[in-house]
Amino acid sequence: MTSASRPSTAATDSADLAPERTAREESAPAETVRGESESGGGRRVLLAAPRGYCAGVDRAVIAVEQALEQYGAPIYVRHEIVHNKYVVETLRKKGAIFVEETAEVPPGEIVIFSAHGVAPVVHDEAKRGQLATIDATCPLVTKVHKEAVRFAKDDYDILLIGHEGHEEVIGTSGEAPEHITLVDGPKDVGSVEVKDPSKVVWLSQTTLSVDETMETVDALKEKFPQLISPPSDDICYATQNRQTAIKQVAAQSDLVLIVGSKNSSNSVRLVETALVHGAKAGHLVDNASELDEAWLEGVTTVGLSSGASVPDVLVEGVIQWLAERGWSDVEVVQPVEEHIQFSLPKELRRDLRAEVKAAAADSAAS
Repeated sequence: MTSASRPSTAATDSADLAPERTAREESAPAETVRGESESGGGRRVLLAAPRGYCAGVDRAVIAVEQALEQYGAPIYVRHEIVHNKYVVETLRKKGAIFVEETAEVPPGEIVIFSAHGVAPVVHDEAKRGQLATIDATCPLVTKVHKEAVRFAKDDYDILLIGHEGHEEVIGTSGEAPEHITLVDGPKDVGSVEVKDPSKVVWLSQTTLSVDETMETVDALKEKFPQLISPPSDDICYATQNRQTAIKQVAAQSDLVLIVGSKNSSNSVRLVETALVHGAKAGHLVDNASELDEAWLEGVTTVGLSSGASVPDVLVEGVIQWLAERGWSDVEVVQPVEEHIQFSLPKELRRDLRAEVKAAAADSAAS
């Protein structure tokens, strides 16, 4: 551990992390062609855009990298910072230590909370363990947490649409466990019970399929006609944009390849969305080494995208693999653009100057 100043051991208030949105450069427009086909036969790759890193993932990864730079290794991270093997292993090599529980972190060390968010009890555990905390929760997840707290305060039954066991769902549920009921898709609707059908609201995990979520909402509204919706859509902009793009690509593709890890909810949803919207086949791969030439039999058009936790270097590897096998004509399909960027966690934004001053004052007083 270096001697650089550490963040305070008080638990971070994730509610302070409101979205901050600014313009940034985006992918090339839809008509861009990255290469001319040398194989003939009309073989092509339709490369979806937007794809890959969303603003929340970018923010979380940079938070770990900057913490390592400012404070030196080790930096502890509770759970995978994002759901991507390559990203996690890259950060591990730089000095990040990934743990499952806060209790695994030695007292006085730094722990970063992942982009998926944590329940209030986790912040309390960190405080009791004398840990310095940096909260890298995606601001859009924080928004859902705030909504849960607000509706619980008004004594609403909250129907949280999401996948059981997902870290984001666990974190959101922990904000108001006595008010929240998990609804894992339309199949769960029949068993849902509430105290007062006139005070029911739905919230959702941010990385779900938009179509399936609305199917669940429609089923809930049939059972609870007075069900109200959150003030704004909980499905994050990046999830929606990537699903919109892959729908357009899938309609023209014999095969769709999605780059992403199997524990990435939004990556899995991209494969499902592609298959529903016209792709004849679809596969989820972590990188090019998992590709199978047999998948290309009888294929002319390959659709390609990646989950919101995937760096573009992994997509480039798949593009190269396809080019070596005759699919060198790459067309970017971009039905929507993104211009969203989030500021870093507040502990890093202020460079922890307040903590440095407090430490100096304590030293002078002793």
